[in-house]
Amino acid sequence: MLEIIFYILSAITLGTAFLTVFSKNPIHSAIYLVVCFFSLAGHYVLFNAQFLAIVHVIVYAGAIMVLLLFTLMLMNLNKEDEVSKPKWVSFAALISACILGVVLIAALKSAQPEVMDYANTGEDFQSIKVLGKVLLNEYQVPFEFASVLLLVSMIGAVLISKKEEKI
Repeated sequence: MLEIIFYILSAITLGTAFLTVFSKNPIHSAIYLVVCFFSLAGHYVLFNAQFLAIVHVIVYAGAIMVLLLFTLMLMNLNKEDEVSKPKWVSFAALISACILGVVLIAALKSAQPEVMDYANTGEDFQSIKVLGKVLLNEYQVPFEFASVLLLVSMIGAVLISKKEEKI
């Protein structure tokens, strides 16, 4: 039964990920991305990581997607206003993507997994108490950097979308 649910969630995740990338409408892409985030949260539940699933839904499907939708709405993307790019730009992007793909495949082929013996300490690392201590002690600075980064990106979106006054 779990295997069937896993395959259904995988199909939903992959389908909505492709629709996110290939959709012409940015709002539709954002909605497909939300569905993809929820299906990934379903994978976390299958892996018995309920706290991670809830945090994933709150942070990504909630906060990040609201920020993305506000940014898209503020930018007011219209096809009429978009300047067409020369053909060589598309060709250069395709060549760059192919080179990046070859490099990633070569890196993945040469990577070797690290085999280790895990010591059983008896401590439950999925408990909220342990996660809270780790996140707020060891990873407090990256959390603060992430909040500043989100604030700066929101301010940048507002400044980009601001119409210039003609004199």
